[in-house]
Amino acid sequence: MDLLITFALIVALFVLLGAGVWIGIGLLGVAWIAMELFTNRPVGDAMAVTIWGSASSWTLTALPLFIWMGEVLFRTRLSEDMFKGLAPWVNRIPGRLLHTNIIGCTIFAAVSGSSAATCATIGKMTLPELKKRGYPDDITIGSLAGAGTLGLLIPPSIIMIVYGVASDTSITKLFIAGVLPGLLLATLFMGYVIVWSLLNRDKIPAPDTHYTFVQKLHESRHLIPVVLLIALVLGSIYVGIATATEAAALGVIGALGLSATQGSMNWNTFRDSLMGATRLYCMIALILAGAAFLTLAMGYIGLPRHLAEWIGALGLTPFWLLFGLMIFYIVFGCFLDGISMVVLTMGVILPTIQKAGIDPIWFGIFIVLVVEMAQITPPVGFNLFVLQGMTKREITYIARVALPFFFLMMAAVLAIYLFPGIITWLPAQMK
Repeated sequence: MDLLITFALIVALFVLLGAGVWIGIGLLGVAWIAMELFTNRPVGDAMAVTIWGSASSWTLTALPLFIWMGEVLFRTRLSEDMFKGLAPWVNRIPGRLLHTNIIGCTIFAAVSGSSAATCATIGKMTLPELKKRGYPDDITIGSLAGAGTLGLLIPPSIIMIVYGVASDTSITKLFIAGVLPGLLLATLFMGYVIVWSLLNRDKIPAPDTHYTFVQKLHESRHLIPVVLLIALVLGSIYVGIATATEAAALGVIGALGLSATQGSMNWNTFRDSLMGATRLYCMIALILAGAAFLTLAMGYIGLPRHLAEWIGALGLTPFWLLFGLMIFYIVFGCFLDGISMVVLTMGVILPTIQKAGIDPIWFGIFIVLVVEMAQITPPVGFNLFVLQGMTKREITYIARVALPFFFLMMAAVLAIYLFPGIITWLPAQMK
């Protein structure tokens, strides 16, 4: 009976989504159907209380603030300045300026919570520059597609906030836990670019400028604003003087100050950044509200408990459980965006994870890594669409050149499983 109910609800959800209904409304609709047909609980007041509780969560206030910070920075000269500051230091490494894609995304990810914003902002600056210098499109676009996903993993991260709210997990600890895995993934990406460049020496242009050490230091002045902003946001969290929400507010103030200092702040910039953040947050908040009501409906029906019992009865080891979830999320990511995946499944998956004794902080980073993979898998990989709009290439081509970075993410998932301290060590050092 439970299997039939689950199948009916999944069909109802995909019918609604296929009809073009907004994801948040679709989740509300499926939850309403479930409550109306399979429970005796009055639907109206349950929906009102759940939506109000979801929308008025204090923890969630960090989300619109970090989104606004990213929108402000998107309209500054930050990415251009980062290229100027980074280029002299990577000129002698195999792969040369290709590393600006990865390092630039790593740095920008630390001041933006969005994968799409990271990919678009860095790509807007590096793609024309690298093409002009003769770097091959395959590795240029592929490395940007992969590195752009770091916007989800390196804090502040929108999806970490969403996971923290959905799972009642400390967002501050999630932020800190994402630092080392993010640096690990960036290192894997750079290592691949180095190996590729050594195997394809003829495809990498010779360095066009030679810098002395003093000249490199002089060019590094362009990195000062972004380093200060990272220190303000992440430093305030790590030393314990600010919560994630307070750090987000500091980040907005810092971003506005940076924009004003660069001369890019005017009324139009302020209005566009505020409206852009408002639109994106309203979309996410509607999805969260729909997912909260669907979670409530699933709880009344008893599906999460029954699913957890069923999986528990299979006797899966943690490895095979996590492997199955990884495949599940990668396939699911072909149809839904990352935020929708997290909020839609947490109510069902978390009881199973808790029963298996898996640390929710560790599992949060695992989920983010797997959702990163979904960002570069067709047909609904957000980074693929961003790069398609920027390069005018076929989405199948972009997915193909990004494939090596997809496998590197799988290697990172294996690494955090074998060495969980990569995730748990830093949070354990917090006061």
